[in-house]
Amino acid sequence: MRLILASTSPRRADLLRESGISFHVESPRVEEWGAEDFPEIQPGELARGNARRKARAVAEKHPGQPVLAADTIVVCEGRVLGKPADEEVARQMLAWLSGRTHEVVTAAVLILPDGKKIRESVVRTRVKFRELANAEIRAYVREIDVLDKAGAYALQDGGDRLVERVEGSRSNVIGLPMETVLPWCEELVAAAGA
Repeated sequence: MRLILASTSPRRADLLRESGISFHVESPRVEEWGAEDFPEIQPGELARGNARRKARAVAEKHPGQPVLAADTIVVCEGRVLGKPADEEVARQMLAWLSGRTHEVVTAAVLILPDGKKIRESVVRTRVKFRELANAEIRAYVREIDVLDKAGAYALQDGGDRLVERVEGSRSNVIGLPMETVLPWCEELVAAAGA
């Protein structure tokens, strides 16, 4: 019984691999909901809904296998920032985050092999950006592939140039809160060996 990661995010795969977890990747092939689709829903619930839909889409194709999915969004002063549509939007997002503290919200969902949801969590990490000059923003967008990243930045990809302080889980900012997910995976291994 091998864990399926319902995500094509290389960052989530790296985090699992670095933790020694055996898994394989399957794209969930679901369209993510954005804040513009459901403006009345709180950010944590929006991320949770996306993670549930991803996990279920893959679990339906692989009954009898555990499936892990996650969704990450960035929230700054009530504004939800998903993945930027293009480089101009990315520059606007980074300019908005400049000098501000924002929250990175990741929802993780694990579905057991019997199809019953066993674990679900929403983790929040506060991130403070330095004051960024326009030239720094342009350089970052030019040098880093920002279009697949919520908030248009990645802590592990030159993010230290942007970030002044992280309060909470760093792996959550990267896309998967390992402090939460690792114990779930250890439970799966223990259950499989029992």
